[in-house]
Amino acid sequence: MSSIEHSQEQPRVSADAFYKRGASFYPQRLRDAKAICLTSDDFPVGADGVADDADALQQAINQAQEASGFGIVLIPEGRYRLGTTVHVWAGIRLIGYGPKRPVFVLGETTPGYQEGEGRYMVHFVSRRPTDGGAIRDATPGTFYSAISNVNFEIGEGNLAAIGIRSHFAQHCYIAHVDFDIGSGRAGIEEVGNEIDDCRFFGGDYGIITTKPSPSWPFLMIDSVFERQRTAAIRTEEGGLTLVRNHFKHVPSAIVVNPDRAEELWLTDSRFEDISGPAIVISDEFNARPQINLDNVVCDRVPVLAAFRKSGKKILGPSSIYQVKDFCHGQQLDDLGATPEIRTTFEIVPLDVAPAPVPSDIPALPAQETWADVTALGAKGDGVTDDTEVLKAAIANHRTLYLPTGRYRVTDSIVLKPDTVLVGLNPVASQIVLLDNTPAFQGEAGSDAPKDLPRWVRARPPLVSGAPKPLLEAPQGGSNIVTGIGLDTGGVNGCAVAAKWMAGANSMMNDVRFFGGHGTLNADGSRVPVYNDNRTADGNPKRGWDSQYWSLWITDGGGGTFKDIWTPSPYAQAGIYISNTSTEGRIYAMSVEHHVRNEVQLRNASNWRIYALQLEEESGEGPNALPVEIVNCNNITFANLYLYRVIRVVSPYPYGVKIASCHDLEFRGVHVYGPTKLSFDNTLYDMSSGAEVRSREIAKLIVSGRAPKARPIRPSPVLAPGACVKKVVGGFEFVDGAAADRAGNVYFVDGRRHRIYRWSPDLRTLSLVCDTPIAPLALAFDQAGNLLITARTDDFTCTTFALDTDGDASGLRVLPLAPTGSRDGGMAILPGHRWRDAHDFLAAATQPSDGVYLSPDGMTFIPKSDDLRRAFSLRVATPGQPFYLADEFGQKTWSFEVGADGTLSAPQLFAEEGELDVAVDDEGNVYVAAGEIFVYSPAGELIDTIAVPERPASLVFGGPDRKTLFITARSSLYSVRVQVPGRVQVLGRALLPDDQ
Repeated sequence: MSSIEHSQEQPRVSADAFYKRGASFYPQRLRDAKAICLTSDDFPVGADGVADDADALQQAINQAQEASGFGIVLIPEGRYRLGTTVHVWAGIRLIGYGPKRPVFVLGETTPGYQEGEGRYMVHFVSRRPTDGGAIRDATPGTFYSAISNVNFEIGEGNLAAIGIRSHFAQHCYIAHVDFDIGSGRAGIEEVGNEIDDCRFFGGDYGIITTKPSPSWPFLMIDSVFERQRTAAIRTEEGGLTLVRNHFKHVPSAIVVNPDRAEELWLTDSRFEDISGPAIVISDEFNARPQINLDNVVCDRVPVLAAFRKSGKKILGPSSIYQVKDFCHGQQLDDLGATPEIRTTFEIVPLDVAPAPVPSDIPALPAQETWADVTALGAKGDGVTDDTEVLKAAIANHRTLYLPTGRYRVTDSIVLKPDTVLVGLNPVASQIVLLDNTPAFQGEAGSDAPKDLPRWVRARPPLVSGAPKPLLEAPQGGSNIVTGIGLDTGGVNGCAVAAKWMAGANSMMNDVRFFGGHGTLNADGSRVPVYNDNRTADGNPKRGWDSQYWSLWITDGGGGTFKDIWTPSPYAQAGIYISNTSTEGRIYAMSVEHHVRNEVQLRNASNWRIYALQLEEESGEGPNALPVEIVNCNNITFANLYLYRVIRVVSPYPYGVKIASCHDLEFRGVHVYGPTKLSFDNTLYDMSSGAEVRSREIAKLIVSGRAPKARPIRPSPVLAPGACVKKVVGGFEFVDGAAADRAGNVYFVDGRRHRIYRWSPDLRTLSLVCDTPIAPLALAFDQAGNLLITARTDDFTCTTFALDTDGDASGLRVLPLAPTGSRDGGMAILPGHRWRDAHDFLAAATQPSDGVYLSPDGMTFIPKSDDLRRAFSLRVATPGQPFYLADEFGQKTWSFEVGADGTLSAPQLFAEEGELDVAVDDEGNVYVAAGEIFVYSPAGELIDTIAVPERPASLVFGGPDRKTLFITARSSLYSVRVQVPGRVQVLGRALLPDDQ
């Protein structure tokens, strides 16, 4: 245990004795004909805290799964002893009801819960296996699972016990749960998506987590931690977005694991009676950690924060104080500023602690006032038109409850100003449009000419009318919509799923906008997202980007939007906020898979957007702009995640585009993806032309003032008067650079399947290879053959050799040979690796089980998974350090090289690293990471070379090797340097008489 992390013994005290128990969220039984209810009439359940009810609960969960593949299990008030782990299949929600919450009890000294890393009472897992297959943990494809209004109680003698494992993805949550952990290990292990209104009492920890399975940010709101023995939360890369949480009587509130990062946004929260550091920060000298606190009140917290590596501590100025602002990580004070890793804070002493910030989650109306729409005549069978029944229900009742069903409508459902819609699972309770619903076809509608060519008639209609909402919330309303799915179909050109004009006290929560990934049929089977080659929709009658926005907030709309998933590729954008200055809050929104735009804001102000996640897919989204902000102000983004999948094969210039904006604040930005083609720039301002290249940002302010020009200083490595110049352009994305013995530079434009050669002497560009192979990176063997790694259709890698004096027909596949030392041999390795599982060093030093042997019989490329993503190939020479960039970790490491090319003895060289590394003859190291950072052999930053586009690969070329060539997005650039490059050819450094 670290010296700044310690355990605190706490007496065994009933949770009720030191904190008020949460009230039952559902005091009455919820009527749903398709839900499974855990009663003794249907299952062998005792609910007395004595009999083992685990098998009965598992039977109920299985029965719900068998009915539709998703569903609801209702659990009456009672005490349910669980003698073994209960598995909750994907899409199943456990919901307790009764005057008091039901309790899942782990009896004292239950066998199997005494030793080990942890054993679970309830384990959220993936889809139920068939044919006796293994049970899999929840995955990035585990959607709609949840538990609500059920408490957990761990008896004495269960030191390894954990209440819940919840490594699930979108539209999954844990809500209204008290965890009495006692002497157990933790309440929750591995968080996913959202925790709402939970209380954690006792335990070694309240929560132990790493990053959620899809690597998205995580929201925890309105929750309490009390009397944990070691820390309330132990984490790494959890994307912790914490709103209005209270930590009290603990040694530490949040402890980040050693040598790991965390993306923390903690706002409107409270620390009380914390004996050790409230926050323990790791990896502090790197850009990955993003630690942000906003309006945190501290009462008896002597040490606010401690840093593991330096031992530095941030002390509280008084017994009671307010952290108005705290930021540690890479910060940019404004557009044009130089990014800098630092710690800044504003902390003020207080005489008394202010009252807690009230929740902005409005309470639902009393359950006895809910009107069941099926009792009012709605069928919910997906066929019957329920429009008039729903309209009449809205006219006559404030709160409508929608049990499991698909409520087909044929016209807009317009809410009254106080209408509340309640469902329990958005995949179970949906309001839907069938394709070709006439009212949503616009002017063309179903009266389109019948004599059009068949290929035209087969296409989905283009939008030809004004936006028409499926659901509309009126101006100034206090509406609540929760637990509902909205499906506009795929052939309704004028459809908007929801037009929201309700006011600051309204709420949309747990709402799914259907279409695309995660869409299920009524029987639970998946709706195909793609055709067989992922180039179009699975339904040929449906077309992407053929409707208006899914969620349109406009004309004074605002309020709270929480746990929203909007991935429909049919929509123009997932969310569009326009023409409103009403206060708005977005918590945990997932916006994905659109063709042109994910999120758009125009003429909007006074919004706080927390834990917003974007994802771009290869089929529908290679040209999608994730976030567009025009003419907006007073907007905060916290824990903004911008992600592109590995299948993306074309670049995109920026993740966020702004224009005519001021007073924007970004607190925690994470740009990442296993593809080689992540965003060139994190942010681009059209008004000033300013770009932000940093991919990991703790704080970025956009004031609206004109960016200041960075000062130009003399360079210790560039030739006098030298500057970066474009050599040749017009490519899509160039990388993989290598230089031959004469100093000619070769590089690839991978998706166009081309390899080029630039001759510095002749200043000419020639096409070397233009074949069906998709080249990735290049190198030369000792005989001068060009070695090529190439991507296959299944995203694996193969290798070729080409005689550059011949033609492309001379391509030869390199054979796979055994590993081993080769006298006079030369190893070629990736100059960069992407490893997001924290196995970078293990992968880099892992001996290969085979090598690709070049035609010269001496040069070899050790086989590795990282070849398929490498931006470059570099010679590894025994006796010289080999520098390797760690893109995910944003670091550069040096290694010793064995005769068989195996790397060993890793040493951290620089807290900067991304795509490639080059070394000159004096040992200076050039690191491509947004710009080019130059380090001395001792690892001291001595220069930064600005490049007009994001650099991907670096190589020294020209006859004297004193020109640094840079492949950067669409162009090849060069700059003259003082010291020639240490380019490896013929198994040794290039000697003067070789030049």
